[in-house]
Amino acid sequence: MAVSGLAMGIIDTIANIQLVSIYKKDSAIFLQALHFFIGLGALVSPLIADPFISEHCLGSNSTENATEIIHHFRSSFRSPVILTENSPHSEPVEEKANVAYAFWIMALINLPVPIAVFVLMYQEKLLPFCPNSTPRLLDKDELAMETKAPEGTEISEPDDAGFHHGGHGNIFSCCMNGSLRGLPVTFFGIHILGGLVLFMTEGIMGVYAGFVYTYAVSAPMSLHAKMAAYLNCIFWAAVTAGRLVSIPLSYRFRSVHLLVMNLAGVIVTLLLLLILYTNRVFLFVGTTLLGLFISSVFPCLVAYTEDILEYRGCATTVLVTTAGMGEMTLQVLVGSLIQKKGTYSFLVCGLVIGCLGFVFFLSVILCNPAMVEAPPAPASEKAAPEQKVAVIQTESNKCDSG
Repeated sequence: MAVSGLAMGIIDTIANIQLVSIYKKDSAIFLQALHFFIGLGALVSPLIADPFISEHCLGSNSTENATEIIHHFRSSFRSPVILTENSPHSEPVEEKANVAYAFWIMALINLPVPIAVFVLMYQEKLLPFCPNSTPRLLDKDELAMETKAPEGTEISEPDDAGFHHGGHGNIFSCCMNGSLRGLPVTFFGIHILGGLVLFMTEGIMGVYAGFVYTYAVSAPMSLHAKMAAYLNCIFWAAVTAGRLVSIPLSYRFRSVHLLVMNLAGVIVTLLLLLILYTNRVFLFVGTTLLGLFISSVFPCLVAYTEDILEYRGCATTVLVTTAGMGEMTLQVLVGSLIQKKGTYSFLVCGLVIGCLGFVFFLSVILCNPAMVEAPPAPASEKAAPEQKVAVIQTESNKCDSG
């Protein structure tokens, strides 16, 4: 599981960075599509595993006999499985457990992914041992071509953020070669504050998905275990639907407006869940609303932060990293607090975290005007780029005079 998490972290970071570096101002739409499929996978995976796991679960209404269930799951991974006459799980029979089939199915679903990546690398001429005479896919992409440097400039050189226009750059080159010298404090403040926003919002998503079942089966809700299990599925379905709806919305509205609406919706929903903490119907309604509002915060914030930084920093890398840290850390903190103070603290923590995230986002907006003026050019910048800028300005003056 640790190796799998490491691989997913690398894939998540590189996928977001490449979409931002290729499409720049148009990246919000593609980021929404990317995260829609992430939510779709989170929704579909439990549905695939459920038929293979449910037949091994007891029909109890709570967590009683949990130790016995765990021992049964452990034994079910060994083949053959011999169940004694006194076993409450099934009749005495020697069988091969079906629990492992869920893992095999998920592995087979992921198998085409490296094959597709290999084909993409071949199309992009990134494999030196496999020569390819056909044009690159990026050269056929009109949106990607629009982000290239104007005619008369060299597009093979990386920009200030270390990315090649229309190509593939080094993820960490923005932190090298003195490219961060001479930048204002607000430049780094936007990285930190943007990371804190995602630390909070992704933490809420992880906390809610992880503990909503525990909250639902405990007092005062005391839902039936089977009914409470639908909450997690409803939450991820709402997240998936919200990201799908955000694809056309990102085309019509600015990212900052979507972020304000989503973050305010998260706070209002959590506040209503706190007030109506005994209302079972609103628990399902609130779960749906929370999933819809929080779904597109990540891709919108990545697009917004990169836009106000003019794609010069390591914003995407910082945001993806802090988002993962928040999803990991806050689950541990809230989980330990639930054990000490009770399940009601689950909603209290969510509301506090949501308010902090909104405050940090307002701080990002306040830092934005300071970034309008471009920072002084690094000392390492050569005279050649200055000549290229002069050529572009001369051409624009000719167009104006015409």
